[in-house]
Parts: sequence; C-alpha cells; structure tokens
Amino acid sequence: MWENLKYLTGFGNEFATEDPRCPASLPAGQNTPQVCPYGLYAEQLSGSAFTAPRETNRRTWFYRIRPAVVHRPFQRIDSSHLTVDFSAHPPNPNQMRWKPFDIPTDGQVDFVQGLRTVCGAGQPATRSGLAVHIYTCNVGMENKSMQNSDGDFLIVPQQGTLRIKTEFGRLVVAPNEICVIQQGMRFSVDVEGPTRGYILEVYDTHFILPNLGPIGANGLANPRDFKTPSAWFEDLDVEHTVVNKYGGHLFQAVQDHSPYDVVAWHGNYAPYKYDLADFMVINSVAYDHCDPSIFTVLTCPSVRPGVAIADFVIFPPRWAVTERTFRPPYYHRNCMSEFMGLIQGKYEAKEEGFQPGGATLHSIMTPHGPDAACFEGASKAELKPARVADGTQSFMFESSLMLAVTEWAEETCSKLDKAYYECWQPLKKHFRIAEP
Repeated sequence: MWENLKYLTGFGNEFATEDPRCPASLPAGQNTPQVCPYGLYAEQLSGSAFTAPRETNRRTWFYRIRPAVVHRPFQRIDSSHLTVDFSAHPPNPNQMRWKPFDIPTDGQVDFVQGLRTVCGAGQPATRSGLAVHIYTCNVGMENKSMQNSDGDFLIVPQQGTLRIKTEFGRLVVAPNEICVIQQGMRFSVDVEGPTRGYILEVYDTHFILPNLGPIGANGLANPRDFKTPSAWFEDLDVEHTVVNKYGGHLFQAVQDHSPYDVVAWHGNYAPYKYDLADFMVINSVAYDHCDPSIFTVLTCPSVRPGVAIADFVIFPPRWAVTERTFRPPYYHRNCMSEFMGLIQGKYEAKEEGFQPGGATLHSIMTPHGPDAACFEGASKAELKPARVADGTQSFMFESSLMLAVTEWAEETCSKLDKAYYECWQPLKKHFRIAEP
C-alpha cells in the first residue's frame, strides 16, 4: 500500500489527478456538473478568501464518494496538552535549551494524543500568530483523522517515518524530509515504533518560497523538488473519528465511513513534502558570513515587506571556505525569535548539550552564539576548505513575534536544561592594548 507512491511535482501548481481505478472521474470542462462521474459529490476546499488576488488564491475541488458534511456533531474533548493562551504563563527572556523530549513507553499514544505546545504568540481567532509543538507517539491513528482549522502544520520528523493518509492521497515522510498539511485538510498519521518530531503552526497565511532577489532564478529550495500526493481513495464503511483543532481546542465527531474517499481532485491547495537533502546551499566564498536568511526553505510572510511571521530555515551539510573569518555562527542579538531543533548529528556551534530531539529558544534581543569551546577552537583553526555539518541537520523556526513558552515546556516536561547558560561562562577576556 505504501510502496512506490507516485507524486505530483512542483510548488503551488495547479494539479489535476484521479485514482487510476476510476478513469475519467474528473468532470470535463466544469467544476460542478449536475451529475458527477461515478455518482460522486463535488466539494470545494477553500484555502483563501474567494476574492483573494489570483497569485494568492488557493482552492481545490474534490470529487468524493460522500461529502465531508456527513458526520455527527462535534463534541469537545481534552486538549490540555495544547494551548493558544500564550499569556497564561509568565514570559521568560532567558536562553533556553531542552534535552530530547521523551517518547512515550507506557501505553499506546498516537499523533494527536502526543502533541504538546512548546511556545507561541498570537491567536488563531484573529488569524495572527504561530505555535511550536512537539509530537511524540508510538502507534498510528486507527480509524481516526485530524483536521486543523486554526492554521497550517509544517511537520519536521526527527525519529521515525510518518505514513500520512490525506484526502488528496498518501505521503511517506522520513527524517530529513518535511511536509506541510494546510488548514482544513484531513489526515491520519501511521508510525512504526517510537516516533518524535517538531511542528511549526502558522495562523496567518500559507507558506511560500522566499524571494531570491540577486541570487537569481535558481537556488535554495527549487520548486520542482516539492511533491504532492496523487489521488487515491478507500471506500470503507467503518466508524471513524474526526478530530478538529479549532480555536486551540480539540473536538471530535464520529462518522460511519472513511474520509479518504476522494476519487479525483484538481486545484492548487494541497499538502506537500520536501526532502531537505535537495536544498541548494548558498554560502560565502570569500570572507565573512552571509546572514542565515540564505538558508530559508519556506516563509510565511507578514504584511510588512521582508518581515516574516515565520521562516523555516535549515543548516545543511556544506563547504566552508572563507578566509580571515571566524567561521561558526557569530554572536547575536536579534529582533526575531529563534527556535532551533536538531534532526540528526551535532550542531557546529554547540557540539555538546544540544541533542537530536531536543531544542533551543533564543528570544527577541536575548544574546546567543557559540559556546566557549567552539570559540576557542575556531579562533585558532587552520582556515583551509572544510566540510561543515556532514551527517547533521539542524533547523530554525524564526519569527518576528515574541514567543512565550508554555508551562508544559518550562516546567511539566522536566526537559529544560537550567544549566544552559553555563556554556558561555568560560568565555575569556582577550582584550589587550598593545604597548607603544
């Protein structure tokens, strides 16, 4: 079932696809014929306002066995592990580092049950802001799906491959790949064994590719490398639970059939995946650093030009060749918030303490940079061409918003490393005034 999946390629394309078991299931020449082929229902999923400009207008037409409206009423369920109330816990401007988040070993925990909010800002009710979550689970979602009415999920697997069913088709997403499930799309996550990863949720608009400016027409994440599922359906009469994340709370509704009954679809509003190994790295080849914006894979822009609600940035394997330069990341205070995670390997600026499955948060204007060992080593290193970050993949969720940490992240999870600040304390004073 999951082998040799066929994907549609391109970012934000107008796709048209039908399950090969039902040829000619897409209506010819119109969206809503009086009678659809195969007795299907036509249903539109809108990802933008009807009157949004053409370049940002997002929608897809489904041709499905039953419309999504065929379900019983939603009932509120426990959602204490998630929050959108980012004023409930006092703010904390300190540098923060978390040890790897625990994967459940007692009992069965699926993707929805394993979601935990780490930090965020804003509110989905006003369509403004974001949240950062961790997911940890050990079983798949059986006869259960989720839809996020609050915003888009950018999912970063760290341990364990995700097999994701969606109304659009199927995706297999492994560590060092990402996927984006956009607002309102129903999906189920199946796993094999202990599984962990990170989620960036945005409430505002949708992710887009960053503008390249003087870089030119090619580079960074190339549009052709993004993959969208092709149509696939199952016609199952089985009790199925749909979990709806709405206003930061969870609700569930029961229906008597699988929601993955879309036989054909066309449009430009769809889930997609991307392999981070396909990123075309740009870097300095003379001296000094380019800013880390050159490592941006996707961005969710704000209304201010050049300022993002959220950027997804990676630090992939690459060459370092600069001369006369301190090559690790520079010391920094930023008008942006920086949440970092580590998928695999060791991060160059802090090879000890920052572990795969853990995280760091450097808040707005909070100082950060290489630890003492990194500074001393890089200040004396021979500046010959060298590979950086081989076997490593770290990433950053960067935001113009001031991110507040949840009580779960600061206290309940018991993973916050309160000694993190100590990695900078051995930094020495090297200042000296030369004698005349």
